[in-house]
Amino acid sequence: MNPIIKFTTLFGLLAVEMAVGLNGQGHTAIVLALAAVFLAVNLYFVYRSFYGMRIASKMAGALTPKPA
Repeated sequence: MNPIIKFTTLFGLLAVEMAVGLNGQGHTAIVLALAAVFLAVNLYFVYRSFYGMRIASKMAGALTPKPA
């Protein structure tokens, strides 16, 4: 878990530095486009980690109501 936290922190710092540098040079459109791409990638991985990687339990089938 520790390497993942270090990697995401480093990536975040580098992305912010790049965005500030590009924004200072007047490339606001590129900054907004990269922010949108990074947000989309982030949302994909968050969705995948919470919903796509669930392990089905045996109790889940037992707790669902049976049709009458």
